[in-house]
Amino acid sequence: MEITQSSILEVNLKNDSESIIIDSDDQIEKIVKALSSRTRRQILHNIQDEPMDVSNIASILDMTEANISAQIKKLEEAGLVICSYSSGDHGVRKISNLKFNKLIIKF
Repeated sequence: MEITQSSILEVNLKNDSESIIIDSDDQIEKIVKALSSRTRRQILHNIQDEPMDVSNIASILDMTEANISAQIKKLEEAGLVICSYSSGDHGVRKISNLKFNKLIIKF
């Protein structure tokens, strides 16, 4: 397939209508790098239906909280997730949620 100036790559993160269109080369690179990791894609999959905290995601994926936290930071930097903080049993909980339901990349 030949890529033209008006080519579009559409990624459904969730089956809802809210979407964002990305056409900045720098942002496209951040997003593609973020999506290149299986762990980060698993995190996105797990937070599709409801926001989750780092501890729950780490437990589901059988990984350390430190690793999950670092992966979430990369997803946050790419603009794919949004995080909030709330009180937990042992300090503050970092809760991650999808920022958008659909991502459309124009290149």
